[in-house]
Amino acid sequence: METTETNVPAAPAAEPVIILDHEAQAYLRETGRWASFLAVMGFIFCGLILILAIFIGSVFSIMSRISPVYQNMPQTAGTAMSVFYILLDVLYFFFPFYLYRFSDRIKKGIVYTDASSVNSALSNLKSFFKLSGIVTIIVVSLYLIIFIIVLLIGVGAAVANR
Repeated sequence: METTETNVPAAPAAEPVIILDHEAQAYLRETGRWASFLAVMGFIFCGLILILAIFIGSVFSIMSRISPVYQNMPQTAGTAMSVFYILLDVLYFFFPFYLYRFSDRIKKGIVYTDASSVNSALSNLKSFFKLSGIVTIIVVSLYLIIFIIVLLIGVGAAVANR
């Protein structure tokens, strides 16, 4: 007497569900408002950096005509500073961009109880913090490299003056 086993696929496991009560929704709504404010301020600051980048070349040329200290400055210094500030502005743009997308989608998700909007909002918040972390690591690394270089130059200068 043989028994035959049938492999019946198990029912898929249910996804974990998080239910947000009114207090959590109020916190997210308020967070969305503050994120919106910070995003708008960030876009304004981004615009000011762009204006500065456009006119920094003119400022450098005027300074070289007015003050003899700046006459030895290379002609391309203003252009180099413009390019630097534009690149900095492009990098900075993504911080308020991710915050704005978070604020817009979290507010819609809470008002319309739309889980996909909330998911998209949290994805943008994750991207904002990921970008913040990467930029922080890069800046701290650059500070460390500059510190080591300055330390080596200082030690070299002290040894050379003995």
